[in-house]
Amino acid sequence: MTLEVIIFIAAILVGILLYWRESQGNKLYRFINKIAYSKELQMKDHDTKGFIFQQRLMLRLVYIVLFYLIVIGLVTFAIPFGIATVQIFAACVVGTLVGTYLASAFFFADEKIDANKSIAVDYIEEKIEEGKEFIEELTEGEPVQEIPKIEEKPEPVEKKKSARDRLKDKGYLK
Repeated sequence: MTLEVIIFIAAILVGILLYWRESQGNKLYRFINKIAYSKELQMKDHDTKGFIFQQRLMLRLVYIVLFYLIVIGLVTFAIPFGIATVQIFAACVVGTLVGTYLASAFFFADEKIDANKSIAVDYIEEKIEEGKEFIEELTEGEPVQEIPKIEEKPEPVEKKKSARDRLKDKGYLK
């Protein structure tokens, strides 16, 4: 169990590294794209899509699984002893997938914020102006006349008789 946790954390880091590396340049993806497609169907020069970068979940998952199948195939031939490859494979795939989404959230969040910054600033300024107009409407209205408060005088409280006095009045006590 400890080995799977360590491999899972390492796979998250590998996913972050793969995502960051593909965001910087996608030469391998372009090369495979040139081999696989005709000239009309090839990627444009300004397209930044890669195996992991800017891919949907299913294609990203397929590429990660293929990557780890190749790695595990090479490792099984290189290492003379057997290891539990299914658990390690699952930890690697899930960890790398989590790492790619973490990388997209952290590395490119500032770009998404900057892109929407002007929209947010305009929206906030609009709401501030609406609030100022609302306050002006409230203060521009007719002056509020203060209603004089009528002081109520408490009625004098009759002194209540004690229980002994009431019983005497009824004739139960002497």
